[in-house]
Amino acid sequence: MLVNLHVKNFAIIDEIDVDFSSGLNILTGETGAGKSILIGSISIALGARVSQEIIGKHGNSAMVEIVFQIEDEETKEKLSRLGVDPDEGQIVISRRITGSRSVNRINGENVSVSVIRQVAALCIDIHGQHENQSLLQKDKHLAIVDEFATKQCVALKQEIAALYREYTALKKQWQDEDVSDEERARELSFLEYEKQEIEQASLQAGEIEEVEEAYRRASGAETIVESLGLVHRLTSDTAAGAVSHALQSMQRITGFGDEIRNLQEELLQIEGLLDDFNHETADYMQDFSFDANEFSELEKRLDTIHNLQAKYGSTYEEILSHLEEVEDKLQKLADFEQYKEKLLAKIKEYESDLTKKCEQLSKERKETASILQEKIKAALSDLNFAYVDFEISWSRKDTFGADGWDEAEFLIATNPGEPKKSLGKIASGGELSRIMLAIKSVFAEKDHIETLIFDEIDAGISGRTAQKVSEKLKLLSKSHQILCITHLAQIAAMADTHFLIEKMVDENHSETVIRPLDKSQSEQELARILGGVEITESVLENAREMKALANQKSSDSFQN
Repeated sequence: MLVNLHVKNFAIIDEIDVDFSSGLNILTGETGAGKSILIGSISIALGARVSQEIIGKHGNSAMVEIVFQIEDEETKEKLSRLGVDPDEGQIVISRRITGSRSVNRINGENVSVSVIRQVAALCIDIHGQHENQSLLQKDKHLAIVDEFATKQCVALKQEIAALYREYTALKKQWQDEDVSDEERARELSFLEYEKQEIEQASLQAGEIEEVEEAYRRASGAETIVESLGLVHRLTSDTAAGAVSHALQSMQRITGFGDEIRNLQEELLQIEGLLDDFNHETADYMQDFSFDANEFSELEKRLDTIHNLQAKYGSTYEEILSHLEEVEDKLQKLADFEQYKEKLLAKIKEYESDLTKKCEQLSKERKETASILQEKIKAALSDLNFAYVDFEISWSRKDTFGADGWDEAEFLIATNPGEPKKSLGKIASGGELSRIMLAIKSVFAEKDHIETLIFDEIDAGISGRTAQKVSEKLKLLSKSHQILCITHLAQIAAMADTHFLIEKMVDENHSETVIRPLDKSQSEQELARILGGVEITESVLENAREMKALANQKSSDSFQN
């Protein structure tokens, strides 16, 4: 349920903070008072697109915040799957709009607009004139039927969607393989070349690293020989001679104490280490050799490896994997006709499975639609269609798609003897509003959306029809919170909570405000709607009587 709306610096709304109640919330006001702006602010909070123009004159940002109290356990579970956990059942959605961006939060956490839209879809349904017009689009009718569908129908749709994805992938594969003999011969030749090039290289596991290391060493051979020769000369001649001379000097003073003898021992160890180092250096230099022919072969091998890496992958594993792919393609091309036969057989298998599933889905849909059709027809009768014949007509597409092969269309006749025709050819604006309300009332029996907003539900109706619409809204408000903007007294009289939207104007400023009305104020507003500019006592008495009758009808309806 929508419990609170807070709007600040939004168009001509300076700031409003309004608490909504359960049941039927009615919003009325003069034309131009800002009712559409109020609904617009709610739409923005629920993820509608924003523009800089909606920012008011009192700062460089606008803010809209709505608070929902979620009672339905299934809705809570779906919200949790979206990563949104109601805080004690409450969800706070806020959007702050600046000139270049919006900051979007749910329960204080930054989220994307996409998440807000998904959350909003579980909590609230806004119905306006645009949605009425969508009824004229035939492709929307199947979606409405499927919304009413059984769990079996939903499961079949999911299976068909998965099968269809596989089927279209196979068909694309078939089309991609539909090449000429000449193109196939070219591809075969190219693959044979790649296979031969990789196999002739005889690359071994770990060889790439070994060859690169050997090349680095061989390419530095000259530097190694030159540097080690210098080191050997310095350590075997200069350093060794210096240490030997130092030992001779130490020999003359060893009798002067243990500390000097310890120093002599350390120097003897240095002489030994230096001698070992010189022998090892000499042995390494004797064994080390540089062969120009070997180095040339090493260079060629490295070039071969680099060529493979450039074409087929940077590692041994990647090159080997490419070879396996080439061999698979060669095998496929070698047995091309057999391969295509297998592919075609698989496509036919999917077509058979899809045909069976689509037949099952079509049967389920039609069974569901027959129930939906009767419920909508009954709801239309409740909404003062003196005569109505409503039918969901079925046809079949040329081929199946991700949602099966059915096409549905709503047909209606509103006069006896008339053939049923599509809504666009029969229904007026007021009739479309009632048809949509009938559909909403039928779906209210099974959906989990707690809040419904109706804007312009009263378009093109009056009199007894308006009374019937008001009774249907009141009945709907038994199971859902309803917010309804209306210009009709018959609908406004049914309010559980009545709000007045006003535009306050002075010389330099216009501002839209909203306030709840008490019983007396509600009667005054009904009188304004009934009587226009001048509210006489008789008009006011009429408003009181209308309110009393509405209360009586509500009481009778709820008891029934």
